[in-house]
Amino acid sequence: MPAKVFLETERLILRQFTESDAENLFELDSDREVIRFANLGIIKGGEPIDTDRETIRNKTLPRLLAYYQKYEGYGFWAAIEKSSDEFIGWFQFRPALDSQFNVTSGFYDKNDIELGYRLRKVSWGKGYATEGAKALVLKGFSELGTQRVVSSALAANRASIRVMEKAGLKFFQKYIHPEIEPEVVIYALNKEEAGK
Repeated sequence: MPAKVFLETERLILRQFTESDAENLFELDSDREVIRFANLGIIKGGEPIDTDRETIRNKTLPRLLAYYQKYEGYGFWAAIEKSSDEFIGWFQFRPALDSQFNVTSGFYDKNDIELGYRLRKVSWGKGYATEGAKALVLKGFSELGTQRVVSSALAANRASIRVMEKAGLKFFQKYIHPEIEPEVVIYALNKEEAGK
């Protein structure tokens, strides 16, 4: 049974994850450049914790798949490049307080929806992150009842910050999280501000 498509853009298909995506996730997270700024919630001393195949199969994938039962329209979506039919990464569009990292920061409201993305290095610089992010923000505001979209990144991650800005999010807050040393920036967009 094919995975359920959540959203299509001009060049991307965002679909539900399936159990067969374990290897895709392992390859994505095995690239040290891809995860250099990622895994904010588990960074200790600036180094992301390695993720092995067993952890992805037994913990990561079940957590991602559980979103489809828990929420209508929120979760993690596998990003497929239409022209090649290849997995290029993922996007998240989920309640911000589903992340313990966000809970401990104290900056998020219970209704905030968090936008995130992680793409393979071969897909960088092609505008895919911006294309997917814009489509999710639009779908959230127009179809899902989303009132505010939030996103965060390490302040040093200029590429991710540019994507947030291109998707319409505005700088909201800068802070030092107690679990990590580098500065984190939060961007946000309220529904009533969208399209202005």
